[in-house]
Amino acid sequence: MRSVVRKSAKPKLIAAPNPQHARAVDRYVPGHGNPGYRVSRYDLDLEYKVHSNRLTGRAEITATASEPLKRFSLDLSRALTASKITINGRRPQRYLQRGDKLELTLASEVPAGGAMTVSVRYAGTPRPIRSTWGEVGWEELTEGVIVASQPSGAPSWFPCDDHPASKASYRISITTDSPYRVVSNGVLVSRKVAAAHTTWVYEQAAPMASYLATIQIGNYDLIKVADKPVPIKAALPPRLSAGFERSFRNQERIMRAFTEWFGPYPFPQYTVVITDDTLEIPVEAQGVSTFGANHCDGTRDAERLVAHELAHQWFGNSLTLTRWKDIWLHEGFACYSEWLWSQECDEATTQQMATRYYAKLAASPTDIVIGDPGPDLMFDDRVYKRGALTVHALRAAIGDAAFFSLLREWTAEYAHQSVTTEDFITLAAKYSPVPLRELWRTWLYETALPPLPVLTLS
Repeated sequence: MRSVVRKSAKPKLIAAPNPQHARAVDRYVPGHGNPGYRVSRYDLDLEYKVHSNRLTGRAEITATASEPLKRFSLDLSRALTASKITINGRRPQRYLQRGDKLELTLASEVPAGGAMTVSVRYAGTPRPIRSTWGEVGWEELTEGVIVASQPSGAPSWFPCDDHPASKASYRISITTDSPYRVVSNGVLVSRKVAAAHTTWVYEQAAPMASYLATIQIGNYDLIKVADKPVPIKAALPPRLSAGFERSFRNQERIMRAFTEWFGPYPFPQYTVVITDDTLEIPVEAQGVSTFGANHCDGTRDAERLVAHELAHQWFGNSLTLTRWKDIWLHEGFACYSEWLWSQECDEATTQQMATRYYAKLAASPTDIVIGDPGPDLMFDDRVYKRGALTVHALRAAIGDAAFFSLLREWTAEYAHQSVTTEDFITLAAKYSPVPLRELWRTWLYETALPPLPVLTLS
């Protein structure tokens, strides 16, 4: 996924990365991610003026050097200008912003294993980052802001190590105009009103990839949806409250079903944000899903998307891919969750859903390897649907009892970690009396479509 904006103009491709960063690059997101250190914590103090779209920030980044460091870099949009930088309380010998990189040369080398506290002040007019998949990151709405960063938009609003395997805890403090509500990741620990401004402070204790960090700003009411099995809230414009009641009425039921199938919900709470604007697609962040007003029209037409985005809290947010080529681990499972919910609410069985989308895949070009689709196709719908069919094929091969036990162990064993396809294949072997090598080869690593998997009724 993930250009969510209302515009559909095809963006220009980003420039080639500086060669000195080559060893940090995931080939799917060239120029993002940085070698030499590991971030454990971001403390962000932001001030934002909605009507002028002016962002001022201070980022304090806690990291550990993984090798002797004299030079390193952070990802930061060229729309934001860095200043007043310190590393362990000392000014760098030199710093340079080049493209979307902030390059730092230290006054003295940090040894391997050494702790670093990097402080960066920055300011500017934030804008989305252009990518192969559209514009991602910080974007103005008609009244407010949406941040949807998958896969490479996080540097549009804070300096970071922008790679999905770089997970850290966060404190996000943002001061903005008082009429607006701010929703961010984690738990709201403080809200202070001073004159015409309000400061909101959120704490995200669970490790989080940079692309899953979010800020949502709007003229929103906050309503309680449910207390159990976890607190569920919704932030939305008052005019959409009636439509929300009908379009999202099964949110609690979906949560209950998913916690039964996938194991405990991995975060303290869940918040749904409904913008006052139309969005092409909803987007997930850690602990938050954001939908457009068009998804809140008083019908249940978007309910499959409600299920899809919630499923990402397990598959994508708690368990996050280590490399973007394994995107099927996010989208295949989230799409299959739609099919499971379809059966749970008596609309269509998972087998009927599998048959329906198998026919669509059979009528589509077979030129994609979903285990490594390439950057241009990583968000192709065939990755989603063939990924879901791969999950269905696994279920058909090992049976329901083993399948759901596998899912619960997968989400428990790797909770809040970075995962790979190899991790899942290794765990799945534990639940199968026969080798699954052929299943993985034909579904994940060949272009030809294997036969339709059929569940055996017990």
